[in-house]
This record gives sequence, C-alpha cells and structure tokens, in this order.
Amino acid sequence: MCGTKRKSRSPPASSVNNKLADANTKEDAAQMEIVWRNVIIMAYIHGAGTYGLYLWFSGQMYATTIIIGFIVGYMCSFGVTAGAHRLWAHKCYKAKLPLRIILAICQTFACQNSIYEWCRDHRVHHKFTETHADPHNAARGFFFAHVGWLLVKKHEDVKIKGKMVDMSDLEADPVVMFQKKYYLPLTIFCSFVVPFLCPLYFGEEPSKAWYMVVCRYMLILNFTWLVNSAAHLWGPRPYDNNIHATENALVSGLAVGEGWHNYHHVFPWDYKAAELTTYNYNWTTALIDFFAWVGWAYDLKTVPERIVYQRVHRTGDGSHPKHNHGVGEVQDGDNGTLCNNNLEVKNSWGWDDKDVTKEERGITIILKQDGKKDE
Repeated sequence: MCGTKRKSRSPPASSVNNKLADANTKEDAAQMEIVWRNVIIMAYIHGAGTYGLYLWFSGQMYATTIIIGFIVGYMCSFGVTAGAHRLWAHKCYKAKLPLRIILAICQTFACQNSIYEWCRDHRVHHKFTETHADPHNAARGFFFAHVGWLLVKKHEDVKIKGKMVDMSDLEADPVVMFQKKYYLPLTIFCSFVVPFLCPLYFGEEPSKAWYMVVCRYMLILNFTWLVNSAAHLWGPRPYDNNIHATENALVSGLAVGEGWHNYHHVFPWDYKAAELTTYNYNWTTALIDFFAWVGWAYDLKTVPERIVYQRVHRTGDGSHPKHNHGVGEVQDGDNGTLCNNNLEVKNSWGWDDKDVTKEERGITIILKQDGKKDE
C-alpha cells in the first residue's frame, strides 16, 4: 500500500527486461506449430505489396490510384484506432449510432479480423501482457510480436484466458454483431474489391490497381503491427519502467497516434492514448475530438494531470520532463490507487473491466458527457 507521501523512485532502465526475462515468457521454437497457409499468404502480401511500392515510387501508377490508396489507408487506420481500439476494445468514449456505423465500415476496410475478434485479442493482450496468454507477446522477440504470432498456432494460454475476458458489452452492440456475422464477404468487398475497382474507373491498368491494393494492405498491417512490436521494445518508459510498453514517436506517426504506448498501458481507458496536450502525430485523438464537437462522440475519459505526474514520479524511468529524479517528495493525492509498482498487479483492459477500481473511476475526468442512451 502506498503511503500519504513517498520519496520518488525509479527502477533501473534494465529492470523491466530482466523481470520479464525471468518470468519464463520465452518459448522454444519446437513448441511453435507453424501454420503454413498463413506463411504463404503473408509471403504473397509482402512480395506483391513490395512490387506495388516499386510501381508507386517509379511513377508507373496514376496519381488517382495513389490518392485512392491513401484515402482507403486512412479509413482503415481510423477504423482500427478510433473504432476497434479506443471505442470498442477499451471503452475510452461512447459513440452514437452513425459514428459506430462509420467506424465499423472503416474497420471492415482494414481486414484485420472482425471488431469482436480484434477486441477479444486486444483485451487479452492488456490483461495478460508479456505472458504466454498475450497473443503477440513481445517477450518472445520483435519478429514474433510483429508478425510471427500470426504464422503459428496460438498458445493454449491465449485460448484459455481469452474465454475469461468479458465480451458481453460487444455482444450487446448490434453494429458489432452484424459485422461479425457477415464479416468475411464484407471485408473482401470493402478491403479488396472496392479499392481495386475505383482506380479502374480513372483508367488505371488492372494489374497496377491490384498491386496498389496489396501495397496499401501490407503497409497498414505493418504500421499496426509496429504497435505490438517496436512500441513494446524500443523507447523510453516515462510512466512505468516495470512494463515492456514504450513511448515511440515513429510508431505514433505511422499508426496515427498509437505509439505513445507506455502511457496507454498505464491508463488504457484514456481516450487520447497519450498524455500529450497537442495532437503531435495523434490524429486519432483529433478525429475523436472532431466527432465530439459534432455530438456523435461523448463521455470521453481522460486522466488528470496531477495523477499522471504522480505516476511519473513513482514508477517512471526518469525520462519524463516532469520527473523529479529523487529530489523532494511527491504528494500521493490518489491515496495509492495507481501505485502499480510490480508485475503482479492486476492489469485492466479498459473502462468496463471489473479490475478497474472505484478509486480509478473516481479520479477519471469524463468530457462531453451526454445523458442520453446510445441510439
């Protein structure tokens, strides 16, 4: 239990890596069963996608084809980040029916599994991060966390713990369940057929239109995967030096705001997924703020600055500009609510998780409150 006052302390920079290495999270290669169908699919996506990049940068595609690729790419990104991630997986904010439909369509364009399956895996990742139950456990190395987890059969712990995660909120959402029921034909049509046909309308060659489709798909997949890999391995840990997740500006730029990952794992219900007071590559937050202004997004949850700084002083690695580096005392105004100083603490996946305490809910600021029930 944290006292009323405590001296600031920061574990050594290597402590998280040592703890996680000692936690027996690494897997022998012999224990992994390769799914060769997935290997072949991924090999094709990256081969054809790379050729699409060549056609793009060598000027062999129409400008309209590239523009369409960008538009669809950003639709995919926002469908994953503002939709599957912050709205449905973490319940960081609420959205009215028109916005839920828009985000569901955009997420369908991404072809990264249905909202329901995406959120289940992501909630398991947060609850059991860097353990065998974590689908893309970063303790098993960059390649596994990036793409390798999709090339092998899931560890049994992922399946077991996945059944323990509450999904009743998504099961009660008709938008989510409609998409889940018809996901395969919907995602084939949205992610591949529509982006292929649109360039043809403007006179593009069919082969080049197709390679742009695969190129866009390859890039968005890898930008998303970097959050699981690079943002769990490289970068400072200003909020909690006891976890793998880091702050990675490059990943945030590529993944429209999802790279400020150390903060996100400490405060997973914050709709900004970052402390930043400016958007600073966090275009997903800008989009949510826009829809809050429109009135379609509401009950935006965020963490007070004083609570963030208290956590910085207690468990950060010293890289935060507000860290006092052991000088003076830190007022423990949250009465120890957020003193997660070890790996034994119960992780939460987001706002509706039963492991989010009353104290944590009490200190959370809720912006743009709307008393009306979701449509």
